Amino acid sequence: MENKNKQREFQRKMKTRHLVMLSLGGVIGTGLFLSSGYTIQQAGPFGTILSYLIGALVVYLVMLCLGELSVHMPETGSFHSYAAKYIGPGTGYTVAWLYWLTWTVALGSEFTAAGLLMQRWFPFINVWVWSAFFAILIFVLNVLTVKFFAESEFWFASVKVVAIVIFIVLGAAAMAGLLPMAHSESAPLFSNFNQAGLFPHGAFSLIMTMLAVNFAFSGTELIGIAAGETANPEKTIPKAIRTTLWRLIIFFVGTIVVLSALLPVSDAGVAKSPFVAVLERIGVPYSADIMNFVILTAILSAANSGLYASSRMLWSLANKNTISPFFAKLTKRGVPINAVIFSMLGGALALLSSIVAPDTVYIVLVSISGLAVVAVWMSISASQFLFRRQYIKEGKSVKDLAYRAYTIFKEKGRGLCQTKLTRLMLSYLNIE
Repeated sequence: MENKNKQREFQRKMKTRHLVMLSLGGVIGTGLFLSSGYTIQQAGPFGTILSYLIGALVVYLVMLCLGELSVHMPETGSFHSYAAKYIGPGTGYTVAWLYWLTWTVALGSEFTAAGLLMQRWFPFINVWVWSAFFAILIFVLNVLTVKFFAESEFWFASVKVVAIVIFIVLGAAAMAGLLPMAHSESAPLFSNFNQAGLFPHGAFSLIMTMLAVNFAFSGTELIGIAAGETANPEKTIPKAIRTTLWRLIIFFVGTIVVLSALLPVSDAGVAKSPFVAVLERIGVPYSADIMNFVILTAILSAANSGLYASSRMLWSLANKNTISPFFAKLTKRGVPINAVIFSMLGGALALLSSIVAPDTVYIVLVSISGLAVVAVWMSISASQFLFRRQYIKEGKSVKDLAYRAYTIFKEKGRGLCQTKLTRLMLSYLNIE
């Protein structure tokens, strides 16, 4: 008799706005709000903007490939399944576990960071109390219903999106001289861009910055993971991809332009959030408290997306019979409850390792999870290349695809995301 768990299916409740905010929620986090000052200090204003533009182009190409695959085969845990089908079971299995590790390690650090942020307002309450509270909150949001999770993530992400838009508007006004700047007699415009030259620490700093930028853009692939729980994926996914990409470019590049223009390179760093430093220069009252709240929601949003992504990866592995079917169990509301619980336990262990062994176990976990982003993007591009080749060999026309990657530069009829970069990836994977 067929197992009842297998008869249950994911509920297709997510809409375009949910997918967009889910992806933005995974991308816009502490990397932008806290670490962007250090990036500007290392690469300079021009180098940082150039890095983010290059990173945006790479993400755009990867998302084109993921969009084609997700619309043709919308399923939960998508890129793991595509890699297993078109590259090999071993590759799919490895990519899934690396991605799971990425988000579970992130969960541990995010709960700790959230607890530390609450110390500003409640210094008499221990950090672990707040960490436990937020862990329970994120767990509850993930185990109720998919629609409830999607709505909570929509509002979490909306807070930081609104904050970034307001910041860019205020910053642009200050640059144009419409708002007075402390310690400045005239509108700065782009005068800070020339202070330390194009690359204050040499061209090599641009390469180092690119690593941070690529990791900063990681999270856009969450659109593919949610494909199996999306209503009308052939319409929703392409729209979500387009909307997410141009918003990311505007938010990231626009923010870096404002930060670079209003914050001298010598004042940028990691001692204080660059957002707080700029808002204080503009004269916004309670700027530190405002940004503390925004960063807190950014952390909770990333944790919410992370638990969702890691649990769906476990479910996908179990659904493909590569791990115990225990993790494939779905509730009546379509939630992989055992996968959510196990992922939360993984996050708790990561949190523990960050306290007990920060210089050994935890640093290894962080290093491995950092490489996982690159592995996932490589697998998406390679999977799309091999899918398109098989699709054509079967006598089908590319024009029949509901959504296909655009052909930007042609090389024997293949699109840019299928050309030299993908061939390099396939060569690395010994596939051709």
